[in-house]
Amino acid sequence: MSVVTVQLGQCGNQIGFEVFDALYTDSHCPQGLCSKRENEAYQTSCKERFFSEEENGVPIARAILVDMEPKVTSQTLSKAAQSGRWKYGQHSCFCQKQGSGNNWAYGYSVHGPRHEESIMNLIQKEVEKCDSLSGFFIIMSMAGGTGSGLGAFVTQKLQDQYSNSLKMNHIIWPYGTGEVIVQNYNSILTLSHLYRSSDALLVHENDAVHKICAKLMNIKQISFSDINQVLAHQLGSVFQPTYSVEGSCHYRRNPLGDLMENLVPHPEFKMLGIRNIPQMSENSLAYSTFTWAGLLKYLRQMLISNSKMEEGIDWHVRPPLSRLPTLGKASLNRELQFNTSIANLVILRGKDVHSADLEPTFISTQNLDLKKRTFWIVLHCWNRLLPVTATSDVEQRKNMLSHFGAKILSFLFIIFLRFYLFDGAPGWLSWLEDCLRLRL
Repeated sequence: MSVVTVQLGQCGNQIGFEVFDALYTDSHCPQGLCSKRENEAYQTSCKERFFSEEENGVPIARAILVDMEPKVTSQTLSKAAQSGRWKYGQHSCFCQKQGSGNNWAYGYSVHGPRHEESIMNLIQKEVEKCDSLSGFFIIMSMAGGTGSGLGAFVTQKLQDQYSNSLKMNHIIWPYGTGEVIVQNYNSILTLSHLYRSSDALLVHENDAVHKICAKLMNIKQISFSDINQVLAHQLGSVFQPTYSVEGSCHYRRNPLGDLMENLVPHPEFKMLGIRNIPQMSENSLAYSTFTWAGLLKYLRQMLISNSKMEEGIDWHVRPPLSRLPTLGKASLNRELQFNTSIANLVILRGKDVHSADLEPTFISTQNLDLKKRTFWIVLHCWNRLLPVTATSDVEQRKNMLSHFGAKILSFLFIIFLRFYLFDGAPGWLSWLEDCLRLRL
């Protein structure tokens, strides 16, 4: 089944390009842990999802580029065409000469209604090229005006016109120090509207990705390009073809449906985050050795201690010995910083993936019956790895996945919504959650 990607604003278009480039590079990588026949099946499955028919031997991305300024879209189209490996469609871009000025209301209330027909016509034409539509993947930021305001408007219209198709929004949480003076207002308005119209919100936090680039990837001068490549590899690892847990020889055909079926048990609980391990620079790979048991041990502790990276994990945090704490024990829960998940999805990538034993690591711990508290779904992915450039870790309402070659394996852990949200977090985050619950 195919996924139509909608890239909105400067951030959405730049990340979108890196995503398609990572997908193509991975699916056509000559080095893999599978046979030629299996490699061809992998390529076919990836192409069905994200690329349409080839034009002169060059695959065309199933994507729509939308921005209110022509500079970024022109650069994106040019970079894709110059790569010679894949490109965007000839009529897949919509842009204007007037931006949104970081004004959410201008993007939502002015650009949205004014250009609704043109944008939706482009999306409809792309949908008609799909034999079977899985849904829409919308990439946008929350700080600016076009990505946040127009992105919220387009998502709402997609819900109206394609109510039976799934919609996942990939939203970029702005830097805490501030990129835009009105970013807090834009973020609240964006989340409030997306909570009504989107089926799932995959959140990445700029601060978390930046920290991993600096501390784990050893990048001295971090640019938005570095961050975008990190995010692209994470997203590629999420959406690339996977086998089912039953060991089927066929790839799952519905990428969005599989994710939401396992991670969105209720329409009110739809905010997703990602964690990953291991994370390191490409130059460090040749000097590193990993085992499944060691990786899973660290990943488990990252999960329960709410750590974004394997570096600096608090090993003193343990799951409570009894059931979930009552509201009267909120102070104890805040002290432990224990991260409780409603639903989790594990994707394992790498050599000897079927030898990994998840049960003792993630299920039977400290006499705590996690089976009654959370859904543990395991998707065994084929031994296929994304090339190494950068990696990232993503917390629940914030940021993750990694990619490695040879004996190193990459896996994804998606953490979805805690029972006790934002314990120990700044007060404005708790207030933001209250706003979302009240539909403000």
